[in-house]
Amino acid sequence: MARGKLRIYLGAAPGVGKTYAMLSEGHRRVERGTDCVVAFVEHHGRPRTEVMLHGLEQVPRKELEYRGSTFTEMDVDTVLARRPRVALVDELAHTNIPGSRNAKRWQDVEELLGAGIDVISTVNIQHLESLGDVVESITGVRQQETVPDEVVRRADQIELVDMSPQALRRRMAHGNVYKPDKVDAALSNYFRPGNLTALRELALLWVADRVDEYLNAYRREHRVSTIWGSRERIVVGLTGGPEGRTLIRRAARLAEKGAGGEVLAVYISRSDGLTAASPKELADQRTLVEDLGGTFHHVVGDDIPVALLDFARGVNATQIVLGVSRRRSWQYVFGPGVGATVARDSGPDLDVHLITHDEAGKGRGLPVARGARLGRARIIWGRLAGIGGPLLLTWLLSGVVPDVGLANDMLLFLTMTVAAALLGGLFPALASAVAGSLLLNWYFTPPVHTWTIADPKNIVAIAVFFGVAVSVASVVDLAARRTHQAARLRAESEILSFLAGNVLRGETTLEALLERVRETFGMESVALLERTAETAPWTCAGSVGPRPAEIPEDADVDVPVGDHMALSLRGRVLPAADRRVLAAFAAQAAVVLDRQRLQSEADRAKELAEGNRIRTALLAAVSHDLRTPLAGIKAAVTSLRSDDIEWSAQDQAELLEAIEEGADRLDHLVGNLLDMSRLQTGTVKPIIRESDLDEVVPMALGGIPNPEECVELDVPETLPMIYVDRGLLERAVANIVENAVKYSPPDEKVLVSASALADRVELRVVDRGPGVPDEAKDRIFEPFQRYGDAPRGGGVGLGLAVARGFAEAVGGTLHAEDTPGGGLTMVLAVPTAPERRQAEQSDLPTTVTH
Repeated sequence: MARGKLRIYLGAAPGVGKTYAMLSEGHRRVERGTDCVVAFVEHHGRPRTEVMLHGLEQVPRKELEYRGSTFTEMDVDTVLARRPRVALVDELAHTNIPGSRNAKRWQDVEELLGAGIDVISTVNIQHLESLGDVVESITGVRQQETVPDEVVRRADQIELVDMSPQALRRRMAHGNVYKPDKVDAALSNYFRPGNLTALRELALLWVADRVDEYLNAYRREHRVSTIWGSRERIVVGLTGGPEGRTLIRRAARLAEKGAGGEVLAVYISRSDGLTAASPKELADQRTLVEDLGGTFHHVVGDDIPVALLDFARGVNATQIVLGVSRRRSWQYVFGPGVGATVARDSGPDLDVHLITHDEAGKGRGLPVARGARLGRARIIWGRLAGIGGPLLLTWLLSGVVPDVGLANDMLLFLTMTVAAALLGGLFPALASAVAGSLLLNWYFTPPVHTWTIADPKNIVAIAVFFGVAVSVASVVDLAARRTHQAARLRAESEILSFLAGNVLRGETTLEALLERVRETFGMESVALLERTAETAPWTCAGSVGPRPAEIPEDADVDVPVGDHMALSLRGRVLPAADRRVLAAFAAQAAVVLDRQRLQSEADRAKELAEGNRIRTALLAAVSHDLRTPLAGIKAAVTSLRSDDIEWSAQDQAELLEAIEEGADRLDHLVGNLLDMSRLQTGTVKPIIRESDLDEVVPMALGGIPNPEECVELDVPETLPMIYVDRGLLERAVANIVENAVKYSPPDEKVLVSASALADRVELRVVDRGPGVPDEAKDRIFEPFQRYGDAPRGGGVGLGLAVARGFAEAVGGTLHAEDTPGGGLTMVLAVPTAPERRQAEQSDLPTTVTH
């Protein structure tokens, strides 16, 4: 089944006539005999739109209940069952009522299209998802109902329904859009002339881009290579030199002269990766062209004029802006230059502008000597092989080695030329070829010791030798340079891969990254400097190595990072070829610094959020749990002070007991709150000393009512001494046992047992209560946590949190385990005394070898 076609009427604002145009198209389709129905159209009380519905078949809507009200939505099932040829669906970006078939109306439309039904719909420019922020900045209103741009872009036809802001405001004033009581508010807020003008421009530009896509697709499909100047597109050819800024500004002025002009800056680099462009200059030029509303492109091509023209024709450009060549007059002997070649080959459909600038005719600077890539030792040996090698070989062949023939002499001299190329590069090899040719002529070609050559065959042989020597030297030198370039590019790729991996993983700290820079480039020190403004002093954000630079001017190498940051290196001056990788390091250092600061801020925010959560829970606890015992105390005291009731001695004792119990509970709650506060603020300072666990546990049970009836103790007196803060451990044990008693059945005692294990003593508090699932075992130790249906007023949920905090403060641990047969076991492990450990270890038997 073929997919249906989508036609969209796009408007800049409500009321421009999208729905009216859609219904008019529906009437035209019906008059032509097309089966067209209204799937969903909302006229919003506009009489002209309502009249247009007459004569068109309307599919019944679906009613939905939501929050006590009845709403109507498009009935997708009915439309699919009706299966018209064309369906009219208004408000493409509409959000359906919960309970509908789809969440958004454009999803309903996708179903209709998938069923082969053509759809005509409407949408406003402010409802496109990508323009939400722009529309909000213009109108101050955030659109909640949006449609993905791709849904609208896929439409087979997009028709702009346009209207000037003045005409739309007049239409609103006449009451054709909103009811009279809403007109004044709308005209003074959303429908201001400036808002409508900006929204209209957005709609026009969006549709223009869509038309441009259609045009490019048509040119590709029909293989149209000529340029169609539908609007001015100006391509700026950049070399990475300082004249690029002048060219970009000149192109921007040219683009402003024509409506809808566009600037595309392009930098073409060779495929071998070699470039003389400054990365910083290119970055600045990229920023400039983007600030002026253009785009920056990086293209790879070995033939720069051809690559530039291909790019210009590919983007349907109408003009090319180039700078006058920086080459000196004598350099034109090597060719006409890029500007002249582009102007010659551009053809009649592409204008070329050559812009003068301050750098014209000043030259590009001398190329880097190829030997500069070699070490000093190799350069010296190459020169010796190129000059001294042929002389040494001549001496050997003339007096030491017997005559081997002219052919073998030439092969030996050719070998010397290749050796010179391998050691010193091209120029020593050329010197060896020239010297070898002269020496072969003088010493080994009859008649010897003269520059004349009797046999013409020898002339050809020496000429062939010279040509082969030069060719072999060039090939060997080229291979050596390519090997060097490959090794360098591999090293650069490894470094860049390392940086990219760190960006993704976020592992490297700033100091580690700076140390990597120092090691990679062999520098003495590396520092990342920053300042808050142009006139502010520099501060060091991070450094490694001795004597780091305090200001960029003191460094041997300075790489700026943005406007207020610089990577400064001391040790030696680096070659220009190293600055590309160094720039990547500098950018990564800035990213790492920002990430560390963001992480610090996130940690602080987390601490503040945790503190805020604790304070909120504390307020909730104070508002309820602390008021419960206070209310009991207040009621008992009020009863005792009452004069109209004569209390018996037994009643007075019960009231006093209630006061005492309430005061004890209140004291316990306040104690836990204070303990938790001390743990949160880090003010717990344990006093560690030797203690006996069998003395601590009974003291911890003193606050539990009738401990002999609900707790069973099994703490041997033979346990080793423990090394803890006795007071903190006592509070921890008390909270653990109290929690166990609370959840144990009335007829089951809580078992408190202890045993020695290696260098620690474990105290196990076993209850037979409901237990805790595995996923909640860690959560019960968080502050203000209650498990299950624990009754309010029985505590604020701090007991186990305080117990774990105190256990960790004394060097122990506290965790929960399941009790075999049902229930929960709390395991408190504390360290034994160091002296006892040494004594136990000394009692171990030793092995004596003979």
